[in-house]
Amino acid sequence: MEQGFQKYIPFHPVSLPERQWPNKVIEKAPIWCSVDLRDGNQALVNPMNLEEKLLFFKTLVDIGFKEIEVGFPSASETEYEILRALIDRNLIPDDVTIQVLVQARSHLIQKTFEAISGAKNVIIHFYNSTSTLQRKVVFDTDMQGVIDIAIEGAKLIKELTEQEVAKTGANIRFEYSPESFSGTEMDNAVLICDKVLEVLETTPERKVILNLPNTVEGMMPNQHADQIEYFCRHLKGRACAIISLHPHNDRGTATAATEMGLLAGADRVEGTLFGNGERTGNADIMNLAMNMYTQGVDPGLDFSEINHIKEIYEQCTEMKVHERHPYAGKLVFTAFSGSHQDAINKGVDYMKKHHSKYWQVPYLPIDPADLGRQYEPIIRINSQSGKGGAAFIMQQIFGYQIPKEMHPEFGRLVKAACDKAGREILPKEILEIFENEYLKINKPYNLKTYKIHEENDADNETVVHFEGDLRFENEDHMITGLGNGPVDAFFNALKSVGITDYKFVSYSEHAISEGANSKAVSYIQLEGPKGAISFGVGFDSNISLASIKGIICAINRAQK
Repeated sequence: MEQGFQKYIPFHPVSLPERQWPNKVIEKAPIWCSVDLRDGNQALVNPMNLEEKLLFFKTLVDIGFKEIEVGFPSASETEYEILRALIDRNLIPDDVTIQVLVQARSHLIQKTFEAISGAKNVIIHFYNSTSTLQRKVVFDTDMQGVIDIAIEGAKLIKELTEQEVAKTGANIRFEYSPESFSGTEMDNAVLICDKVLEVLETTPERKVILNLPNTVEGMMPNQHADQIEYFCRHLKGRACAIISLHPHNDRGTATAATEMGLLAGADRVEGTLFGNGERTGNADIMNLAMNMYTQGVDPGLDFSEINHIKEIYEQCTEMKVHERHPYAGKLVFTAFSGSHQDAINKGVDYMKKHHSKYWQVPYLPIDPADLGRQYEPIIRINSQSGKGGAAFIMQQIFGYQIPKEMHPEFGRLVKAACDKAGREILPKEILEIFENEYLKINKPYNLKTYKIHEENDADNETVVHFEGDLRFENEDHMITGLGNGPVDAFFNALKSVGITDYKFVSYSEHAISEGANSKAVSYIQLEGPKGAISFGVGFDSNISLASIKGIICAINRAQK
């Protein structure tokens, strides 16, 4: 690639003194128009068949799109077929407008009007290319020649619309695109659009959509915003126009270009689900909508069942949504990093503790539940995970509220298992580590039987008696002890057989499930010989026995 960069012509930005868009914020959603069935479909290796298109159309309606471009009916029989199926089967809701695309060529325009017969609400979207490069390389014409094509197309469309409205009463609106707008001199783009508005006799009550395609993204998003603001400032018929964006993603910045374009004065956005489209794709409407949602702006589109929408998309397009795709990707609500896991865990706990009405969880800009996503995969465990991640999994999925003091020890156990496996380990494997390490150890001490009863002493104080059969060193030993409670009595019983080197450091307990079948879990922290710390866990329907099991576990683990 050495010196190869010198053959490329850099974009020359438009002069826009005192630009206003950088100081603005997006406070409301634009008009959304899906072009999945046209721009998106034409970019597929295997274009959708009729039934797939109908399913996709229904999905778009369910999401909330009110304007949907369904195809280029004059270009091919399959494009014509979807339009007629929607109309003839009465599949278009009354509040949804279908949009059809056509080049500004007379015979194609006439065929398009034949195709829309019977539709109630239609946008006729006509276009011709205006860019400097296409005028020079493709059409070998000057700007006036391009303007003439647009004017003649607008005249014919206006004439045929008047005939169709008189005949059927259809609600027909107009959209014009100076294709490759972003590669057109801005004054020429303004001029041709003003000419089209004049021919169509637009008014503030009967606006025309002026769609400004960033057909091949060739500049930074802020420079595109300058183009949009320049266009809006200089268009004579601005009050009679709906300014629409149609960004592509050649530089990977379609989302940014769209958002900045809205700040610059645009009213409408054309794009696709998950950014499907030619080359690197179109603007991703789902991404844009959810970005607004996370800023407290109602996007007017419903992505609360994002997994279902993704399934339909992948089924119909044979494309895959990347694991890291914003909001929809399989891994976007997953944290492997230990510090991230710990912060997420603390954020969830903070919201519960403070009953926060706002979403305040570090590293998660949106509540996954708002997209129909589940909490289980938020934290996943591999060798990069920290001490809090495994504890979060145990709490969120299995209900074990492991005390904070125990997190480092359990985290080390899980990390060692990850290192040994050389991969991510699943929640069920984490649970298995926990059970094997804390719930299934019965050596060297195994409490085979026990009995606890209470009585009052001479001072009428309650005394607890503990009796049990403790097996160790291949023999059964009867142990007995008195105390002010079951745990105290058990500790004293251990002393009766010489187990005297342990004392309490901390203790906690909770129910593992709700209802009649709930069981108790106790977490015991002991200090053993030479100050060594050992943790144990006890699990039983009887809270006293759960605590005793936890003590035995801690001692056994210390011996181990």
